[in-house]
Amino acid sequence: QVQLVESGGGLVQPGGSLRLSCAASGFTYGIGWFRQAPGKEREGVSCISSSDGSTYYADSVKGRFTISRDNAKNTVYLQMNSLKPEDTAVYYCAADLPAVTVQAMCVMTWPADFGSWGQGTQVTVSS
Repeated sequence: QVQLVESGGGLVQPGGSLRLSCAASGFTYGIGWFRQAPGKEREGVSCISSSDGSTYYADSVKGRFTISRDNAKNTVYLQMNSLKPEDTAVYYCAADLPAVTVQAMCVMTWPADFGSWGQGTQVTVSS
């Protein structure tokens, strides 16, 4: 399994920006960003394919977040702009999920032992 390491989280004021990075130990066909807020289910935020660059965004982040990848560095980024308090969560990146499309990768509920997951990075949006 590929190893994933997230970075870039932190505390930011509402309306601010952060860029998360997910560095993979090897090539992956697709990587997704997921988040989990206290007391809530984990949800897919954005996913990207390495083969054709197709992307998916949850409605809650569409127009504010941008996912991108650098295949040469095996790294995926999540640029988060216009952050809101409701974006506060631990953000995880994941790979090796058996999904046919990036949308399926993001919207399906994955068991904990499916795929490869990073350790998570905390994002807190607060004034």
